[in-house]
Amino acid sequence: MIRLRSAALAASLVLSAPSWAQDLTVLTGAVEHQIFQRSPQGRADMKLAGNAAVKFNGRYVEVRILKKDGDPLMDWNPSAEKIKVGKWLADLKGVPVGGPFKVEARVSGVPTSVQAIDDLWVGDLWVLAGQSNMEGVGNLVDTQAPVEAVHTFDMADNWAIAQDPLHRLRSSADPVHWVKNEKGDPERWTVQREDEELYNRRRKGAGLALPFAVELYRRTGVPIGLVPCAHGGTSMDQWSPAEKAKGGGSLYGATVRRIAAVGGKVKGVLWYQGESDANEKAVGSFAAKFEALVAAFRADAGQADLPFYYVQIGRFINGGSGATWNQIQEAQRLAETKIPNTGMVTAVDLTLDDPIHVATPDLKRLGRRMAMLATHNLFPDVKESVGFKKGPRPVSAKLNGDSVTVKFSEINGQLISEGRISGFSIHDAKGDLIPMIYKARFDGNDTIQLDLIAKLPAGSTLRYGAGKDPYCNVRDTSDMALPAFGPLPIAP
Repeated sequence: MIRLRSAALAASLVLSAPSWAQDLTVLTGAVEHQIFQRSPQGRADMKLAGNAAVKFNGRYVEVRILKKDGDPLMDWNPSAEKIKVGKWLADLKGVPVGGPFKVEARVSGVPTSVQAIDDLWVGDLWVLAGQSNMEGVGNLVDTQAPVEAVHTFDMADNWAIAQDPLHRLRSSADPVHWVKNEKGDPERWTVQREDEELYNRRRKGAGLALPFAVELYRRTGVPIGLVPCAHGGTSMDQWSPAEKAKGGGSLYGATVRRIAAVGGKVKGVLWYQGESDANEKAVGSFAAKFEALVAAFRADAGQADLPFYYVQIGRFINGGSGATWNQIQEAQRLAETKIPNTGMVTAVDLTLDDPIHVATPDLKRLGRRMAMLATHNLFPDVKESVGFKKGPRPVSAKLNGDSVTVKFSEINGQLISEGRISGFSIHDAKGDLIPMIYKARFDGNDTIQLDLIAKLPAGSTLRYGAGKDPYCNVRDTSDMALPAFGPLPIAP
């Protein structure tokens, strides 16, 4: 149902034309707070449709767009076809990036029949997918403040100004996100006053997506629409594209449905997942499943080069050796080198709000890292993109007398750390830790020297961030952190 611009306007329409106020309706094509995905040319088309009283058959519906100051962006333009059997269609073609816009529709020659849709924007849409660290489980303290030009297509399929928590699974339109009832069947949350008040008083729900969007908007001036689709605790198998036919009954099917619901095209996907696959059963097939997922998103969106940015998993305080955890991290590190138009940032150096979820202040950092990467890749003309690199990546480790020289690429400025350099370790040919490093030091902008206490055993390798709870603190001067890596062979 389209809302009139204001109560005063509604009253004036009722007084001046009690029948015409109901004689024209806009049913589809735009709703308040919606953000339309722009084309590669920076424009969007709005295809409006609605009903009109049969007495207007044979007449035209006119539409226009107003800017925030009330001046016309596109003045009254009659639809291509006349009203037929009480139905009408109208296209607004080539709406430029920006907003907020207001669309008005009226029956030609009937100025009192105006129907208005406020707060429309043209910009970029981003899908949010993965498990809990994308869903957002940071403490709801000092969260990212909303901004006018960043909106969300919430999980109940309503457009609104974005604010944390973005993911509200209990009210989702898709059964895959519902809580199971006592019979084990998924059941959509029915709002009761006590439940609603308790839900609104919850203490968790901050995520990285809103900081990402606010930072990207600040850098580019392009409005952002977020499409939350993540679900905590989910594995790659639960995100399988093979489940697409289930529609809202599967995670992938629900996400594809929501992409279609916002127009069928998006700017890109933000992904944070992998914790649930860090086990002996799943780790071996993780890389192949991730690659297949990216390919499926691109095929189903009809965008062969759809940008796909993801987070390398961080820390988990639950004991265990962390072998499979590190294997997931290494698969993620290598994925960006194998899958075109993808990019990775890491969470390995960030603080936590509980044993596995990134803390709210560092979710802001993580969101900014993703925004910097997206700006660099997708907005090369933006000033802040000039000369920017994706962040330090390991190139080689070579034995140099009684030290190991580690070389890095993709550094912004130089490598830095707070306090002494931490996170590096030497492992033998079987993968077991051997204490060897007594000092780590920067050597120029792109090299770290690791001083050793003894001769390296044959087959030794270097790792950074080994285990589930390492202390890692190497980053560059743009706050792009060094990802966990290894085993990296140490050349003699």
